[in-house]
Amino acid sequence: MTPEQFQQRIAKQEPAPLYLFIGPEGYQRQLCRDALRAKVPQVDHFDLDETSLGTVLDDARALSLFATERVIWVTSAEAVLPRGKAADSDEGAIANLAAYAGHPTPGVVVVFDCSRFEFDGEDKAKIDRVLKFYSVISAQVDFRPYTSEAARQLAKDLARNRGLQIGLPEIGLIVEALAGNAARIAVEIEKLALFAGTDRKVTADDIALMVPNARETTVFALVGALGRGDRKRALDSLDTLLKEGEYLPLALTFLATQFRLAMVAHEAGLRTTQQVQAWFTREGIRIWRDRAEQVCQTVSAFSKERLGKAIEKVFWADKALRDFRPDDRVVMEELVLDLTS
Repeated sequence: MTPEQFQQRIAKQEPAPLYLFIGPEGYQRQLCRDALRAKVPQVDHFDLDETSLGTVLDDARALSLFATERVIWVTSAEAVLPRGKAADSDEGAIANLAAYAGHPTPGVVVVFDCSRFEFDGEDKAKIDRVLKFYSVISAQVDFRPYTSEAARQLAKDLARNRGLQIGLPEIGLIVEALAGNAARIAVEIEKLALFAGTDRKVTADDIALMVPNARETTVFALVGALGRGDRKRALDSLDTLLKEGEYLPLALTFLATQFRLAMVAHEAGLRTTQQVQAWFTREGIRIWRDRAEQVCQTVSAFSKERLGKAIEKVFWADKALRDFRPDDRVVMEELVLDLTS
């Protein structure tokens, strides 16, 4: 089931005796945990990296002297899997779990929490092994990462609930800077609400100041200023990067990547955000919608000839940054002057 379905069921009926929480997404997991705690306040904690499964089940079978109802929260549930070349499962442990599932202790809810593995890629085989081990547990909650669109919607909903005045471009900057991580989005929206209040609109400068990794957005502001030929704004963006302690070769790498993506979009005849996102996805390059919009903006601001010149200038600037010289800033300012001449 999904986290939303879990919360709906918990609100309407008694919890199941056994749950498997699986997947890396942390924001919805905390909401589900809070919903369960509201239903059953007493929570005991175990970690299978430190405690055996048998010990956990023995505790679940024992009647508590302090609470008739309780939750046993078992973290590192994936630790039951043998390591290395061992057999895929411990038959004794599986039999013990199956025996408990057949006769669970009334009033006790046991949650096995596996958050270490992703559902796709190299972790898929590990996820499958975890599911096989805990197959006797029918109540399974999948915590999959948010899609880019779902992360944007979450950010908008959280901002609206806090009365935060923030536009869609700024929402996009937050989602991009935090790579769509829902838990971090929730934290940063809360920080921005405390910082900006409800009397004024949140700006890109607020986000660059408050949100970790948002310096990258200043690089995109630099790209936009270069595209418009706005030398003053470009130099101001460069100055902001320097004041924030940005490593200039890294900033130049971001700049080069943006120009190359825009050149590819030019050559492929891509004009809309949807076209850019779909085309790069087919090529195996994951690109957020907001990044696709930034690529489209760069395509609009730079002709193919100007992009070619910009990529060449970035190449020589990168070479200069690798040489012995008194100041990286001079190299970057010369690049800005060249591209806005």
